[in-house]
Amino acid sequence: MSEPTVPAGDKEPGQQGRRLFGLRWGRLEEPLGFIKVLQWLFAIFAFGSCGSFSGETGATVKCNDDLKEMTAISVQFGYPFRLFRIPFEMPVCEGNATKRTLYLMGDFSAPSEFFVTLGVFSFLYSMAALVIYLRFHSLYTENKRLPFADFCVSVSFTFFWLVAAAAWGKGLSDVKGATRPSSLIAAMSVCHLKQAVCNAGATPAMGLANISVLFGFINFILWAGNCWFVFKETSWHAQAINKENSAEQGAIDKQ
Repeated sequence: MSEPTVPAGDKEPGQQGRRLFGLRWGRLEEPLGFIKVLQWLFAIFAFGSCGSFSGETGATVKCNDDLKEMTAISVQFGYPFRLFRIPFEMPVCEGNATKRTLYLMGDFSAPSEFFVTLGVFSFLYSMAALVIYLRFHSLYTENKRLPFADFCVSVSFTFFWLVAAAAWGKGLSDVKGATRPSSLIAAMSVCHLKQAVCNAGATPAMGLANISVLFGFINFILWAGNCWFVFKETSWHAQAINKENSAEQGAIDKQ
């Protein structure tokens, strides 16, 4: 007996579940597709947490002269961490002058901007690679150049994420040192004299910046793991498998 045929209309829901808007969403269940989604997400987390960071540090200065009130100094800073361009007003306890403009010390824009730029490029590449993998997977498997190019790019991003995360981690450590209240007090000459009493003010909350460094190393791990799955799509891996199969077959024939 022949099996009953399924009407064409009954197949459509299943097909739509696998292919919607021209994309084969089922490939997201495969390691290569799933990792690309994670790369896309964590790239956003990395450049978003670093690029949107802002902090505040401060100190208080009380001149020994009773005629002058205690002055609270509040300094706001953030990405791209060109601290030498951020001014603050230091009170003057002697003479007719009341305030003097000083600046924070340090320029940490290079590691932070490199980190954010790499995150943006990772986001764009992951999105493009994901579209190609879901929409034009036949080209990805038939064209030997696409997997090879994807593998080379993945290796490059792996290296750059390691460098960027390490460099930004060191840069963030320097930012913390330059923006702590004690550094602010050390930069004010009035605090080194006996004419005033200086105390630490607001301590910067660096939680978001610390998380950005963590996201950087997570991106490194994701791209490093992705290299293996992309390598399996290249002709190099196929040639290695064929050689192993030939060697095994030759051993069996000799027996």
